[in-house]
Amino acid sequence: MNLLSACLASAAIVLGSPFMGQLQSFLRRSLSTQNYVLLFGVGVLAAVGLAMVVAFFRIRERRASRFALLVIALLIGGGYMWANGTPYPEVNAVERVHFVEYGLIGFLFYRAGLPRRSLGEGGQTEGDPSIVVLPLLAGFLVGTLDEWLQWFIPVRVGEAHDVFLNLVSIACGLFFAIALVPPRSFTWRIRAASRRRMCGMAVFVWIVFAMFVSQVHLGYTIDQAGIGQFHSHYTSATLDALQQERAARWTSDPPLTLRRLSQEDQYLDEGLWHVRRRNLTSEGEQWGENLILERYFAPVLDIPTYASPKGNRWSPEQRADLEQRAAHAPMLFVSAAEPYPIVNWSKATYRTTVLLVAAVLVSGVFFSSKGSR
Repeated sequence: MNLLSACLASAAIVLGSPFMGQLQSFLRRSLSTQNYVLLFGVGVLAAVGLAMVVAFFRIRERRASRFALLVIALLIGGGYMWANGTPYPEVNAVERVHFVEYGLIGFLFYRAGLPRRSLGEGGQTEGDPSIVVLPLLAGFLVGTLDEWLQWFIPVRVGEAHDVFLNLVSIACGLFFAIALVPPRSFTWRIRAASRRRMCGMAVFVWIVFAMFVSQVHLGYTIDQAGIGQFHSHYTSATLDALQQERAARWTSDPPLTLRRLSQEDQYLDEGLWHVRRRNLTSEGEQWGENLILERYFAPVLDIPTYASPKGNRWSPEQRADLEQRAAHAPMLFVSAAEPYPIVNWSKATYRTTVLLVAAVLVSGVFFSSKGSR
């Protein structure tokens, strides 16, 4: 039952992420910024406060060490929120809700692992490192799937950096869970059964995360003579093909409506990266970004979209003015338009590394099984 609860909560977080975007958009339209922030802030404080009250009345034994874990969880959580704060209160409010969600995931997966503890001396349950490692791996998997789905959804951004940030939330949930329901005893010696479970889970999580990184963060460096460099999920030839296809299709069916529950058009998204960067940077960068748009993303300039109903192409006068003012800009332009890292790693080397790490983890399962016979 505990495992089912953890899986259902995880599915709700992952599958609910597209709807969360819609909910946030609705609340922002319906409430003032102050009330919007207050709503989420009160909700988070109420959830954390209720958890602390329950822990205070439930903890009767080994109070010093268990309350210390609660304090550590609060300090780490507070430090996390402070370190990742932005100038935008509404963004911070949503991040705090996200923090509570993944804290709950850590707590639930810890509880789900309790029946699997091996029996120690005297028939009492005894914990080993697997009671922490397995919930961390499970939470990391949930975070990976969550960010991966967000990468597919319009207006949402999913990246590996956020997956690792979720681990902080999961760790705080684990500290709280161990303080509330600690093992009767603990040993650092990892039993064969625990090692099999950890290595088996690690193999699966590693493969899923590697596939996520491959799709989201692996790409190409486009080095275009006379323009400069930029990163893309596509090769130069693929961008040319997509440009021609979108120009033909969007002429009769322009993407004027943002459908939050649809699959992201990654070509359009990349074009909008360069539009935003062009509109917010200095003259030299503006000119470089505009050249990239003219060369590879002309449909994003000329055809109305949900982001720019009037298109994004500069007038001839504005273009001529920027060209003249950018004449003394550095010769080599390197775009920084992508909102998350895209790296030009060798695909063959990456796949080989992924398989080697997976083989090492699988060997842990094999040797654990062999040693337990």
